Amino acid sequence: MKNITLRQLRVFAEVARHLSLVRAAEQLHLTPPAVTMQVKELEAVVGLPLLNREGRKVSLTTAGEYFMVYVRRVLATLKDADDAMARFRGADSGLLSIGLVSTAKYFVPRLLARFREAHPGVDVRLRVGANREQLVAMLAANEIDLAVMGRPPRELATRAEAFAAHPLVFVADARHPLAMHGEPLPPRALADYPFIVREAGSGTRKAMRDFFDLHRVEPHVLMEMPSNETIKQAVIAGMGVSFLSLHTIGLEVQAGLLRVLDIEDAPVMRTWNLVHRLSKVLSPAAEAFRHFLLAEAEAYLRAHDEPLLAPRQTHAMAG
Repeated sequence: MKNITLRQLRVFAEVARHLSLVRAAEQLHLTPPAVTMQVKELEAVVGLPLLNREGRKVSLTTAGEYFMVYVRRVLATLKDADDAMARFRGADSGLLSIGLVSTAKYFVPRLLARFREAHPGVDVRLRVGANREQLVAMLAANEIDLAVMGRPPRELATRAEAFAAHPLVFVADARHPLAMHGEPLPPRALADYPFIVREAGSGTRKAMRDFFDLHRVEPHVLMEMPSNETIKQAVIAGMGVSFLSLHTIGLEVQAGLLRVLDIEDAPVMRTWNLVHRLSKVLSPAAEAFRHFLLAEAEAYLRAHDEPLLAPRQTHAMAG
């Protein structure tokens, strides 16, 4: 295997991650034929088929699954070497790789833009996990330097630092009967209306379940969806109410399309955490972003959150 190139390994890793030649090509800024050629050349060097191909669908062969274990090790070691060299170059250069749960994509890019104003030489790679488990897998495989998430993983030895409050709220379309009340409503008032909820296993769904269990309310779940955007559109269309992160609904509330419901004991407060593996030596760029987020994110998010809430809710959030 002396003739294997790092380019081939990176291409194969992207194909294995997405199980799609087209998606891998998009991520690598290559054409699908170029990706196919790199994989075929790799298979020729290895001497075994690494992918099963059925039309546009691909899957890993048994040999491909075993080989991918070693590919991850090689690429992770190379990333560690790059981070070590970056410590000699300083914080204003190098690659910063950040993983996010989907809800965090509504505010992290804006904070990153502010960070890069002070560190224009840093190249940023942003990866959004389809779910919490995928983000934990990225941390475990050393594919990202830092992860922005709610609940820190218990299955890995990590350092988790809370950097901002994360309010979760009940929302409805502006014409909904619950949106017309001028006084706070008890949680049991929600039981009479259909709910559109995040998928089981998401942090938002767990927080909603904990809230209803605490108040002994059984919500009527009409449907579940894995996307905040799809849920918002369904609520705007009048299909039901929902429970979402306040960070995801700013534009819709300001436009008058969604209304934050004034429910007793809401917002439900959680925290955002910045997480990295204990065994990982952070590059200067990653350390610089870590310090930036811990110093700047809380005030930035509070300025975003407070105008969206009723005065009573803002006071409760501050408490």
